[in-house]
Amino acid sequence: MARGRFVDDYLAALLAQASHLVSADFHQVARAAGVPVAEWRILASLTGGEPLPVGQLAQIVIAPQPTVTRQLDRMAAKGLVERVAHESDRRLALVRITPAGEALAASLVRQARAHEKRVLAPFGPERAAALKAMLREMIDAHGGDG
Repeated sequence: MARGRFVDDYLAALLAQASHLVSADFHQVARAAGVPVAEWRILASLTGGEPLPVGQLAQIVIAPQPTVTRQLDRMAAKGLVERVAHESDRRLALVRITPAGEALAASLVRQARAHEKRVLAPFGPERAAALKAMLREMIDAHGGDG
């Protein structure tokens, strides 16, 4: 019996392919709204949450920290995000979304939720919830702070 390609049953390859295919569909929506993908990822990561250190944000958006820092500079110039000092460690800069950033992200978040619902619909609510829970566990087990 032929075993097939290694990547056909390799978790990292399967996760990467699934992520790319699912994300690509929604990235078209973000770009059509005039929001670059990198900007969308940052807005989505900050929406509805507490301010984050740049390093943690870079981990969540899966981009090198210097790249994220440059993107944040551009977004701050547009009034979408702002840097704030950490409450107990003034040397640590945090990033938070501004009201303008939240407003820009709001419609995209609604569309992203609808996209996710369409993607997961064939699996049913229980399997979809189980998949997401398993992925969160996997991220936590491998050092994800997001």
